Amino acid sequence: MSRNGKLGTLVGDVTIVTFFILLLVLLTTPTTRAVYIQLNSSHPYLLGFLKVGILATLGEIISKRIASGKYEKLVGLPYRFLIWGLLGIIFVPIFELYFSGVRALLNKKLLPCVSSMFIFFQAFYTSLIMNLTFAPVFMAFHRITDAYIDLGGGKISSILKLKFKDVLKSVNWNHFTTFVLFKTIPFFWIPAHTITFLLPSNFRILTAALLSVALGILLSIRSSKPK
Repeated sequence: MSRNGKLGTLVGDVTIVTFFILLLVLLTTPTTRAVYIQLNSSHPYLLGFLKVGILATLGEIISKRIASGKYEKLVGLPYRFLIWGLLGIIFVPIFELYFSGVRALLNKKLLPCVSSMFIFFQAFYTSLIMNLTFAPVFMAFHRITDAYIDLGGGKISSILKLKFKDVLKSVNWNHFTTFVLFKTIPFFWIPAHTITFLLPSNFRILTAALLSVALGILLSIRSSKPK
């Protein structure tokens, strides 16, 4: 890598670290945390769009940087951000739907539970049921949208010309099934989202977005290690 390339990578690393430090400060400072909670309560869909759109897209950028050793422009970056943002909007009612639904099931004693650990069981069952029903559909949808962007070279004119069957064929469904569904869901997402649903509602989608960044980093580090 050239000297300019190393400098650019260093600047990028510092910028990203600074971003997460500022985010931490924002969430831990009483005044700014109160503003965040107020905005999230008043405009949940807008905040859902921004939180997931920004953090998940940033997670993809970081993952690619770890895998390649440098920062590279993501193909179709605006479209990736838009799709993540739209998914963030969907997560707002989905999280509430599953959380409230599980609470109703527990109150009607339709799920086994230790009464003294009600809060934990509600979080665990919410994570378990959501990750076994909604998550596979969401993950498959995102694989398909990514394939559209990649095959179309990030150009809307090319994307619109693609045939759905060709896009489906380009997805590695074997890896999706054996690794994404059978490994990341039981060993990462179910435990991680159990913690997520133990948090106040204003912080759940933000935490979920940060967890997606963390998982992307972990998988990139794993894949970049010499075999």
